[in-house]
Amino acid sequence: MDGVDVALIETDGEVIEGFGPTASYPYDALEWQLLVEAVESARGILRRTDRSGVLAIAEQAVTAKHAQCVKDFARAKGIDLSSVDVVGFHGQTVLHRPEKELTVQLGDGPGLSRQLGVPVVYDFRAADMERGGQGAPLAPIFHRALALRSKLPFPAAFVNIGGISNITFIPEGGPEAMIAFDVGPGNCLIDDWAMLHTGKPIDRDAKLALAGSIDMASLQAMLSNPYFSAPAPKSLDRHSFTLDPVMRLSPADGAATLTALTVAGIGASARLLPENPKIWIVSGGGARNPHILEGLRRILQPRLVTAEEQGFDSDFVEAQAFAFMAARLMRRLPSSFPGTTGAREQTVAGVLTNAGVSPETKDSPSETATSAE
Repeated sequence: MDGVDVALIETDGEVIEGFGPTASYPYDALEWQLLVEAVESARGILRRTDRSGVLAIAEQAVTAKHAQCVKDFARAKGIDLSSVDVVGFHGQTVLHRPEKELTVQLGDGPGLSRQLGVPVVYDFRAADMERGGQGAPLAPIFHRALALRSKLPFPAAFVNIGGISNITFIPEGGPEAMIAFDVGPGNCLIDDWAMLHTGKPIDRDAKLALAGSIDMASLQAMLSNPYFSAPAPKSLDRHSFTLDPVMRLSPADGAATLTALTVAGIGASARLLPENPKIWIVSGGGARNPHILEGLRRILQPRLVTAEEQGFDSDFVEAQAFAFMAARLMRRLPSSFPGTTGAREQTVAGVLTNAGVSPETKDSPSETATSAE
C-alpha cells in the first residue's frame, strides 16, 4: 500500500530477453487513507465483485493512479505506449481469504486499457481459486525464469519479503516441480507499528528495531500460530496476524519483536522444504532491512544473497513478475501450479481486455510487457 511500481520487460512469457526501466510512484496521504478505509470496508465482503461504498471510490482512484503512473513513466523514460504490447495490472489487494475462496483486488482492467490505449491483463488470482487454489503466491513462475536466466544452482529458493513473506523452492525439472507458499508476516506488521509510533510507514534501516530488544514471550505467542507448521500450499491475508501481542511493548521493543517474527517465520518455513536449497535469494522491501538480512544470514544456509547481489532488483521483482505473467497469458501458458498454489491443475492466470484499443493500430501482443503493480 505504499505506491505503484512500474517495470518494463521484454519476454515471450518463457525467457526473459531483457529488463527495461523501472520507477515507483508513492501514494499521497489522501490516497493512502482511502486505501486504509477500503481495506477496513472489505472485511465484510462476501462476494468478490462487491464494490459498495468506499470500495467503488477506491477502485476508481487505484485505476486512475495506475494510468497516470504508466503515462508519467512512459514520458519520463521516452517510451511510446503504442510500442507496449501488454500491461500486467495486479491492482490493490484489499482482502484475501483463501479458506472462503475469496480474493479481492481493486482495479478496473478495462478502464485502465481505455485510458492507456494498450491491452491489459488483470484479475490474476480468480482463475486459480476457481480451481481450488489459494490464489497465491503467483510470482514463482517468474522466480524460475530468473533462476534460469542467471544459471543458478538447483535447488534454489527465493524469499520475497513484501507485506507478506513467501518462499519459492525451485528444484531440477519443469515448473510443475516447484513448491511455493506464503510464509507469514513480512513487512506489514513492522510497517503498521512504525506508522503507529513514528508516523512514518516503514522502519527505515531498522533504526527503531535496532534500538530495542526482543520480547521472547510475545514472539513465542505469535510463533505458536498453527499457520507456521501447516503444510503447503497455504497463503495469508494481510490481516491474518495483528499487533495485539506486542501492544504492551515500547516502540523499540515492539519493532525488534516484530522484526524477529519475520525472520523466525521464514526460518520455520524453510524446514518445510524437501531439501536444503543451495542458494537463497532475498527480494522485496525486506531485503532493504539490515536487521532482517542479518537474521536470515544466520539461519538460511549455505548461501544467501540479495536480489541486487544476484543482479536483480529487489524493489521491482513483483511488478516484473506480473508483466511476465501477462505475456504468458497471451500465449496461454500457465502461471499457477498445484505445487505453488494448490490448484487442481495448471492454470492460466489473468483476464485480457482490449478495451479502447483499435485493432488497426495494435498488433497482437507478443513480447514486450509492462507491469503496474
